[in-house]
Amino acid sequence: MSTNRKLRLGPLPKTESIKLTFSCPSDLKTELDRYAALHAQTYGEATDTLALIPHMLAAFMARDRGFRRGNAKLKTPSASIKSADAGSALE
Repeated sequence: MSTNRKLRLGPLPKTESIKLTFSCPSDLKTELDRYAALHAQTYGEATDTLALIPHMLAAFMARDRGFRRGNAKLKTPSASIKSADAGSALE
Protein backbone atom coordinates (compact mmCIF):
# COMPACT_ATOMS: atom_id res chain seq x y z
CA MET A 1 0.00 0.00 0.00
CA SER A 2 1.35 3.35 -0.92
CA THR A 3 -0.72 5.36 1.57
CA ASN A 4 -2.02 4.76 5.06
CA ARG A 5 -5.52 5.74 3.97
CA LYS A 6 -8.13 2.95 4.01
CA LEU A 7 -11.01 2.77 1.60
CA ARG A 8 -14.29 1.13 2.44
CA LEU A 9 -14.03 -1.24 -0.53
CA GLY A 10 -10.64 -2.78 0.30
CA PRO A 11 -8.50 -4.92 -2.01
CA LEU A 12 -10.43 -6.73 -4.75
CA PRO A 13 -10.67 -10.52 -4.63
CA LYS A 14 -10.28 -12.61 -7.77
CA THR A 15 -13.69 -13.96 -8.79
CA GLU A 16 -15.53 -15.54 -11.70
CA SER A 17 -17.71 -13.00 -13.44
CA ILE A 18 -20.71 -12.60 -15.74
CA LYS A 19 -20.78 -9.70 -18.16
CA LEU A 20 -23.53 -7.10 -17.67
CA THR A 21 -24.00 -3.80 -19.45
CA PHE A 22 -25.23 -0.73 -17.62
CA SER A 23 -25.47 2.97 -18.30
CA CYS A 24 -24.65 5.72 -15.85
CA PRO A 25 -24.50 9.51 -15.91
CA SER A 26 -21.17 10.99 -16.98
CA ASP A 27 -20.61 12.57 -13.56
CA LEU A 28 -20.94 9.15 -11.92
CA LYS A 29 -18.43 7.72 -14.41
CA THR A 30 -16.04 10.53 -13.48
CA GLU A 31 -16.45 9.71 -9.78
CA LEU A 32 -15.93 6.01 -10.45
CA ASP A 33 -12.72 6.82 -12.34
CA ARG A 34 -11.53 8.97 -9.44
CA TYR A 35 -12.32 6.17 -6.98
CA ALA A 36 -10.45 3.65 -9.17
CA ALA A 37 -7.39 5.93 -9.24
CA LEU A 38 -7.48 6.35 -5.45
CA HIS A 39 -8.00 2.61 -4.99
CA ALA A 40 -4.96 1.90 -7.19
CA GLN A 41 -2.88 4.44 -5.26
CA THR A 42 -4.00 3.04 -1.91
CA TYR A 43 -3.44 -0.64 -2.68
CA GLY A 44 -0.56 -0.31 -5.16
CA GLU A 45 -2.30 -2.18 -7.96
CA ALA A 46 -3.92 -0.67 -11.06
CA THR A 47 -7.67 -1.15 -10.88
CA ASP A 48 -10.07 -0.90 -13.78
CA THR A 49 -13.16 1.16 -13.01
CA LEU A 50 -15.38 -1.62 -14.32
CA ALA A 51 -13.78 -4.10 -11.92
CA LEU A 52 -14.82 -1.94 -8.95
CA ILE A 53 -18.54 -1.77 -9.75
CA PRO A 54 -19.56 -5.34 -8.80
CA HIS A 55 -17.64 -5.10 -5.52
CA MET A 56 -19.22 -1.74 -4.73
CA LEU A 57 -22.68 -3.15 -5.41
CA ALA A 58 -22.01 -6.23 -3.29
CA ALA A 59 -20.74 -4.06 -0.42
CA PHE A 60 -23.77 -1.79 -0.72
CA MET A 61 -26.21 -4.71 -0.67
CA ALA A 62 -24.43 -6.35 2.27
CA ARG A 63 -24.82 -3.16 4.32
CA ASP A 64 -28.40 -2.34 3.27
CA ARG A 65 -30.55 -3.13 6.31
CA GLY A 66 -33.80 -3.03 4.36
CA PHE A 67 -32.46 -5.54 1.85
CA ARG A 68 -31.14 -7.82 4.59
CA ARG A 69 -34.46 -7.59 6.42
CA GLY A 70 -36.35 -8.44 3.23
CA ASN A 71 -33.93 -11.27 2.58
CA ALA A 72 -34.61 -12.66 6.07
CA LYS A 73 -38.37 -12.55 5.40
CA LEU A 74 -37.86 -14.59 2.25
CA LYS A 75 -36.03 -17.24 4.28
CA THR A 76 -38.70 -17.37 7.04
CA PRO A 77 -41.27 -19.63 5.27
CA SER A 78 -38.74 -22.39 4.64
CA ALA A 79 -37.50 -22.09 8.22
CA SER A 80 -41.05 -22.42 9.59
CA ILE A 81 -41.69 -25.44 7.34
CA LYS A 82 -38.55 -27.08 8.70
CA SER A 83 -39.71 -26.29 12.24
CA ALA A 84 -43.11 -27.81 11.53
CA ASP A 85 -41.50 -30.92 10.09
CA ALA A 86 -39.27 -31.22 13.15
CA GLY A 87 -42.28 -30.80 15.43
CA SER A 88 -44.27 -33.55 13.66
CA ALA A 89 -41.26 -35.85 13.87
CA LEU A 90 -41.33 -35.45 17.65
CA GLU A 91 -45.00 -36.48 17.95
